[in-house]
Amino acid sequence: MSEASERAGAFFGRRKGKKLRAGQDELVQNLLPAIRVIPGSAPSSQFPSSQERETWLEIGFGGGEHLAAQARTRRDVKFIGCEPFVNGMAKLLAVVEHEHLDNVRVWDDDVTDLLPTLPDACFDRVYILYPDPWPKRRQRKRRLVSDETIDVLARVMKPGAELRFASDIDDYIGWVLARALRSRHFRWTATRADDWRKPYEGWPGTRYEAKAIREGRVPSYLTFARV
Repeated sequence: MSEASERAGAFFGRRKGKKLRAGQDELVQNLLPAIRVIPGSAPSSQFPSSQERETWLEIGFGGGEHLAAQARTRRDVKFIGCEPFVNGMAKLLAVVEHEHLDNVRVWDDDVTDLLPTLPDACFDRVYILYPDPWPKRRQRKRRLVSDETIDVLARVMKPGAELRFASDIDDYIGWVLARALRSRHFRWTATRADDWRKPYEGWPGTRYEAKAIREGRVPSYLTFARV
């Protein structure tokens, strides 16, 4: 049986955490619908600027630290952020409103429902940072990265686009490497150990990474180029 047919259940866990504060709930009710990605439309067309700029996707942005930092420093880039956990979405929305980040659009549902609706070659870069590792053997079919996902991402990425994956779970790093290396669509760009041991240039860090380091786990940073 193929890995694609073995997949079962959502790759993410819970959708809600503790109750949102009044201000956060207002953002979810009002700002979120205004900047939610429209399925079936080219991501680059969903921004106020008509200028031709790069479009980057971050899948599972957690609390939004990395996405907000990138959007803040790279105002020349259009960002699509996907996160089904409403509390994490609320944190990012607060930053988007406070800092007037008009280069951010979001998707608050399962990214595997969104990606098939998007046109070919619409992203210049894709981030998957510290996704849920689903460590138990019976859970691994719920991991976001699979042969099927690799193929879907290849379709929506431009030739030469980068897929960046970071995790502190060795087993998941090996899992992703195996699936990316056996794909005809991607090439691992590493030429030396520091290429996966050191964070990406301009890396702002995330709260998940900080927790991993405090607990003694060593993160790895993989980069694959779309062939």
